[in-house]
Amino acid sequence: MKPSWRRLMGLLAIMSALVVAVAACGGDDDEASDTTATAIETTGGQASGSITIGTKDFTEEFVLGELYKQALEAKGFDVTLKSNIGSTEIIDKALTSGRIDMYPEYTGTALTVVFGAAGSKRTADATFRAAKDAYEKRGQTLLEMTPFSDSDAIAVLKATADKYGVEEVGDLKKIPNLTLAGQPQFRTRIQGLPGLKKNYGVSDVRFRSVGSLSPYELLDQKKVLAAAIFSTDPPLASGKYVVLDDPKAQFGFQNVAPVVDQEKDDELGDEFESAVNAVSEKLTDDAIIAMNSAVAIDQKSPQSVAKQFLQENGLL
Repeated sequence: MKPSWRRLMGLLAIMSALVVAVAACGGDDDEASDTTATAIETTGGQASGSITIGTKDFTEEFVLGELYKQALEAKGFDVTLKSNIGSTEIIDKALTSGRIDMYPEYTGTALTVVFGAAGSKRTADATFRAAKDAYEKRGQTLLEMTPFSDSDAIAVLKATADKYGVEEVGDLKKIPNLTLAGQPQFRTRIQGLPGLKKNYGVSDVRFRSVGSLSPYELLDQKKVLAAAIFSTDPPLASGKYVVLDDPKAQFGFQNVAPVVDQEKDDELGDEFESAVNAVSEKLTDDAIIAMNSAVAIDQKSPQSVAKQFLQENGLL
């Protein structure tokens, strides 16, 4: 589950987008979370088909939804975007019920939440393949995954990393009197303190539960020396923090791969897949962190942030 401060930033982004939507439609009573796009002028000519895309309920998903929507429109597809549908469990039901045809999913989450596996596989590719196989058995498929992975991670201030020579999770043992902040569940989950001890031998840790606080504020104020974060959090765009490498894959893999209804995928064909995959392959860690920051911190709309990125990468 995303921490509450991150959810708040997502809600602020929605409010900003709603203001734009109301001004544009002059008080249209349609649901604010549904954006129906007609075919636009493109070199591809007439629309090649229609598709309904959904997103989960946080900033990164809003950005992803807009990226795929606008890129498909540029190829001539009719796209309806239903943003802020809800959690994995809720949006998966929207997919299986036919309310939506596609949404951006995280490969590790697909395995553990959608299909009930114990965890990710040993590599990002293996995690993707296992999730794709599971979806195809029930009538969906995964398109190509992104280079970025939005996974649990440990961050320290750059100054701390430089002082103690900390580059990966196991290096936390180099920090004397280590204090680490995280959500309450980090204390007991295998991806948390038990995993740090088992996988990396990091056991001398004083843990601080952040609750509703920002772990980045605690780092900045030097109230802790390390913090459990998500690897694409907007504050990482500042360059003040170092995300520690996880060579033993304690935190698993959470690359994004759009899950699509198989019949819809077959109907729309290669042009559809190519348009979606062309977006995904551009989504590096730095790219998604910058876009998340632009929306959550700079208060730009997901629509404008996605448009700028697609234009800069020749996808519009």
